[in-house]
Order: sequence, then structure tokens, then C-alpha cells
Amino acid sequence: MPNGSVEVICGGMFSGKTEELLRRIRREQYARRKIQLFKHGLDQRYTEGHVESHSSLKLPSEEVATAQDLIRQVKEETRVVGIDEVQFFDDEIVAVANHLADRGVRVIVAGLDTDYKGVPFGPMPHLMAIAEDVTKIRAVCVLCGGPASRSHRLSREGDQVQVGATDVYEARCRSCDALHVCPVQSTTTSYETTH
Repeated sequence: MPNGSVEVICGGMFSGKTEELLRRIRREQYARRKIQLFKHGLDQRYTEGHVESHSSLKLPSEEVATAQDLIRQVKEETRVVGIDEVQFFDDEIVAVANHLADRGVRVIVAGLDTDYKGVPFGPMPHLMAIAEDVTKIRAVCVLCGGPASRSHRLSREGDQVQVGATDVYEARCRSCDALHVCPVQSTTTSYETTH
């Protein structure tokens, strides 16, 4: 049985997570390995039936809503499973990834490590903890041009999950995100150290 593994590609919006996932999947296609690519049903931004990056790279995929839906669709002969927008899945996705890796499957997941408030997003911390490999990618801050690790939401209203692209989010570095340059005031608490 080949060695299975879990690989996590993470970072903020517009950092190239999906492009990196697709790059790894394409390499496995060249090796003629049996691949299945999945995305969460919440992601309806681009082409139906495909995982697609902001730069329009895309590959055919299957749409699922839960970790159980995903595991039921993985075929016995599949050697590589790719999952995009993994932060939207329920916590059971961690057990599913482990189970597949134990079966000898290479599991490659991509997702946001934190939400727009800078809080760890869904199952991502647990996936990063069990992974053999974690790749954290940064975008470019739209305000200062520096490396950006934050997904700044232009409106602070609404639920944690709000699917969108440049119409809803901006990539920002830690310093520029702290400025909260948007019409709505931040609800985060600031801490100061006194000496």
C-alpha cells in the first residue's frame, strides 16, 4: 500500500491557495494517478462542477456539503483526494482526512486558516495539527503592498461565512488590517501592555 498523507495549503483570501491545490493535482494527473477533486457546496462563485481559482485556473470537481457526503463519494481506486474551501466543512472532515490517509490516499486540502476577524476557521487548526505538510501562503496587501495574511471583509456585518471575492474581501497585512479602514467600526478588543 502506498504511503498516505494529509497536506494543508492555507492562508488568507487572494493568496493563491486554490492555484497551489490545482498545481499539485495537475502533477498527479501527469503521473496518471486516480484523482478525485471536491469543493464545498457553499462555494458558488465561479464555474459549476469545477474548482476554480481567482485567476481562472480550473479543474472538474464534485460538489459536497458534509464530510460524510465526501467520504461516500471517494472511490476505492482513488489515490489522491483534493478538497478546496475545506474551512466550510464540519469538524468530521478531520477524521475523514485521517481515514483516507490511513488507506494510503494522498489528501490535499486548501482553505482559509482564519476568518475575517482573524479567528481560526472551522476545522483548519485540527487539519494543520494532523497534517504531514502545511504550506502557508500570503497575498499582497492592497493598502501597503506588503505580504498579507489577513482576509479583511469590507463589511463587518453578517455571519462568519460570507462567500465572495474582491466585492466582499481585501487582502491585508496585520498592520493595515488593524486600521479597520471600512465604514463599520471594529468589534475586536485591543490590548495594551503597560510597564
